[in-house]
Amino acid sequence: MRLADLAAALKLAPPGENPDVSGVTHNAAWVQPGSAFVAIRGARVDGHRFAAQAAERGAVAVVGEGWTLDTPCPLPYLTVPSVRAALADLAAELEGHPSRELRLVGVTGTDGKTTTSWMALHLLRAAGLSTGLLSTVGYQLPDGVLRHFPAHFTTPEAPQVQATLRELVSAGATAAVLEASSHALALDRVRSVDWDVAIWTHLSAEHLDFHGTLEHYFAEKRKLIERAPFAVLNADDPWTERLKLGEHVLYSAEGNRVDGKRADWQAVNIQERPDGLAFGVHSPAGAFTAFLPMIGRFNVSNALAAMAAAYRLGATVEQLVTGLASFAGVPGRMELVPGGANQPRVIVDFAHTPPSLEKALGTLRATTSGKLWVVIGSAGGPRDPSKRAPLGEVATRLADQAIFTEEDHRDTPLEQILAEMARGAVQAGRHNYELIPDRREAIRSAVRQARPGDTVLLAGKGPEDTLERGEDFLPWNEVQEAREALERRR
Repeated sequence: MRLADLAAALKLAPPGENPDVSGVTHNAAWVQPGSAFVAIRGARVDGHRFAAQAAERGAVAVVGEGWTLDTPCPLPYLTVPSVRAALADLAAELEGHPSRELRLVGVTGTDGKTTTSWMALHLLRAAGLSTGLLSTVGYQLPDGVLRHFPAHFTTPEAPQVQATLRELVSAGATAAVLEASSHALALDRVRSVDWDVAIWTHLSAEHLDFHGTLEHYFAEKRKLIERAPFAVLNADDPWTERLKLGEHVLYSAEGNRVDGKRADWQAVNIQERPDGLAFGVHSPAGAFTAFLPMIGRFNVSNALAAMAAAYRLGATVEQLVTGLASFAGVPGRMELVPGGANQPRVIVDFAHTPPSLEKALGTLRATTSGKLWVVIGSAGGPRDPSKRAPLGEVATRLADQAIFTEEDHRDTPLEQILAEMARGAVQAGRHNYELIPDRREAIRSAVRQARPGDTVLLAGKGPEDTLERGEDFLPWNEVQEAREALERRR
């Protein structure tokens, strides 16, 4: 595509030169010959200073909010009002707006995004739609193989989002499910994505180090609902009252009534069984019974949201019921690690916020005949330091024994994080915890001490494949660590 065509797409004046543009990136190290380089002026680094490096690597243009360096720009320069918006718009234009060729479901919320996304994926496939997925766990083409972005794309930027959507279309997908995090929405990573359905799961305090206030966090997540023509909203979440912006349906797993009536998708007679969750559903499609082979009453809410979205895109009741009953779960989300006879039950879950840990422990308590153990840490750096003490309080209140350990402490001294978690427990008058800084040793200690009938929850890491210690990224597999701990116990 010619640079003049891209300028026209962004409603900019045509540049003096008109080279062919084959890609776009905001990182000079990722520039390929023919790329447009988007210079983002950050708090500490001005991307304009890398324009020369980008030119050396083959960039053909620079996009920014205004050239202010003393030296002239070495390439044609496009001035835009917002560089992040331009990065997303250029990426979509260069990829041919692939989201317009897909029936696209977006999922946002504090907890439940990943599980709801995977359920929606499974239900759409059960309905016969060739469906792909972009999730925090990875991405899937219609072939069902879970793939991961390269390490330097840990958080996909707009060009990677658009390129993946194009890859989905090329692989034959007609629908896709995309997790939309608050960061992705705030930083325009999912701008220029055309949604068909937006799902709202739940809101609680998280990422306030980035957003500043809960109100700002809500405002970023609300963008997904604003941009979609149809929304599936959680009637059990008080923030939903401010989300009824257009055509929508409401769902409730807690029996909440809306204007004196049931929610559009209402769960009734929920039964928590050893093999899963059985419940009735009242819906626009009629009344029916469903079974979900997952533990955790809160997963009924996720199932209602996924069913409502799939129904909107054409799934029948029979397809919803059959699909839900065959859902195999999500890696690292309430994942049972097989241990055999005379072993404790070991569960791996991503719960890393006080509300999600409370849900996980409450769920496991209901089906644990012996003691309930939890191994939990808290992220370092500026990642929500205010949640460390509450995590310690929740862990010691709801588990019989807690072990506080590492979880990506980054540049924060680990002992400082563990001390905060311990403070949360002690201030609540509880001392049923121990500190084991090494996560592998913490897991092995919990599994070694637990008895048959006990449950050990390994919380916080879930499906993540690295463990961050300082500046080091160590390979990590929580399920494999649990397996090895169970094996050592034999």
